[in-house]
Amino acid sequence: MEQLPITVGFDGSEFSKTALRKGLQMGRRLALPVRVIRAWSISNAPRPANWSKGYVPPIEEFAEAVLAQVKEQTAAIIAEFPEVEVIFSVPHGAAGRELIRASETSEMIVVGTRGSGGFSGLLLGSVSDQVVGHASCDVLVTRKLSGDQAPPRTLTLDASIEDDV
Repeated sequence: MEQLPITVGFDGSEFSKTALRKGLQMGRRLALPVRVIRAWSISNAPRPANWSKGYVPPIEEFAEAVLAQVKEQTAAIIAEFPEVEVIFSVPHGAAGRELIRASETSEMIVVGTRGSGGFSGLLLGSVSDQVVGHASCDVLVTRKLSGDQAPPRTLTLDASIEDDV
């Protein structure tokens, strides 16, 4: 029986680095491979090496540049887990859609609460929200250990919960 990987959504943000570390920890504990997905579009992809003004390289060269970037951005964290098999995937498309598609062949999806495009103060980013709502497998949403996590606690209920703690 084929082992399905734990899939981690990675966009280079601190939130996604936390998700990657958690996904690798789970991969180690469960002896499962970890698939790192970085979905991209031309507007958010790094420029290919042969890019020049007025020239648009083929889509495959953008994919190679994205793959090189994600491998560089994840190398230090992945090195902490040498026993975990890591697979990279860099599909061209919207992050939410590509993670939902990947959920069909995943044991679990791991994402951060927000990504690099998140607005400060949001509890859950749009991609995380889409994945939680539509994935075909379990989803783990990780939180950063410090820093901006959620909107300020101004609701009466939140205030009374904090007072009780």
